Amino acid sequence: MSNTTEQEVFWQGDFGDKYSDRNRGDKWVAANAAFFSKVLYRTHGINTVLELGANIGLNLMTIKQLFPDTKLSAVEINERAAAELAANVPGIDLHLKSILEFEPTMSWDLVFTKGVLIHINPEKLPDVYKLMYECSNRYLFISEYYNPQPVEIAYRGHAGKLFKRDFAGELLDAFPSLDLVDYGFVYHRDPNFPQDDMNWFLLEKK
Repeated sequence: MSNTTEQEVFWQGDFGDKYSDRNRGDKWVAANAAFFSKVLYRTHGINTVLELGANIGLNLMTIKQLFPDTKLSAVEINERAAAELAANVPGIDLHLKSILEFEPTMSWDLVFTKGVLIHINPEKLPDVYKLMYECSNRYLFISEYYNPQPVEIAYRGHAGKLFKRDFAGELLDAFPSLDLVDYGFVYHRDPNFPQDDMNWFLLEKK
């Protein structure tokens, strides 16, 4: 696997392994169930789903519970996480590679990221936006850290690994055929189903 950015190398290795170890367990499953039930409430006709940066598959496991007949696909750069993903989601169409190297051969009803765009090299974001748009038959969904202006944040003592910005606004500006369907925020101190202070946006092709 080739690596085109320092961020890809970072997530492919030991730090990516440790991220998988931290982000698992029953509390994540319960929070995800509440989260995706709300986010996907206004969607229709989702039969195929692609997650970019799927890690060990917690998001796709939840979607499979909500939409049992949905066919799932995933792109994941970390080898250990991908192996666990394959075990967690039997029959998944899994691509072990960087998002920047992914060359799709089909399109999906829903294409999404959750806590992934924030870790992409900002210079590569237009390529990822284009990939997401072209892969989607109908819906795009992102759940990321929002900031009105692009800003870099230190991430667990590492520089150049986490970036906040208006990802949804940039997608809407880049592709005028996208409409904003819904959006929201999930607070880390939610008493029942916390998430990591994420803003989410559901977009649809006209």
